[in-house]
Amino acid sequence: MSTLTYRDATPEDLPFIAALGDADAVAAARDPVRPGMADEQREALDAITADPCHRLLVVERDGEPVGSFQLSFIPGVSRQGAWRGQIESVRVVEHLRGQGIGEAMMRWAVARCREKGCGVVQLTSDRQREAAHRFYERLGFQPTHTGFKLKLVQSG
Repeated sequence: MSTLTYRDATPEDLPFIAALGDADAVAAARDPVRPGMADEQREALDAITADPCHRLLVVERDGEPVGSFQLSFIPGVSRQGAWRGQIESVRVVEHLRGQGIGEAMMRWAVARCREKGCGVVQLTSDRQREAAHRFYERLGFQPTHTGFKLKLVQSG
């Protein structure tokens, strides 16, 4: 596999990142495309970019985007005040899955969390994604907690 490079997303990357989500049946059902969504995504990217504890990353191989994920660092008082690394929206271009790109992305993200001094790295994964759960467990993640969500914004 060619070397992967990691860079912060720019507004020009938003169509690629959105297409990754649209190609994912679970994500597309949860977050269907709707009017005004591009503006909301741009505002979200601006907020991520402005906060040094958050990064939206684009992963490239040979200059072509192949994946994306968000990495956040969360301070807390539990675990003796340790920081938490939060990895979300991990996606790889569909036709390139199974080539080690996702694993490399996760290892890179975990290394950034170690550099930050995080005491734990966490992520959430839709319970429908059994293959993703096996992937995360193979990388050492354990399903130790049950997550709950309260949807505040209605789609559409």
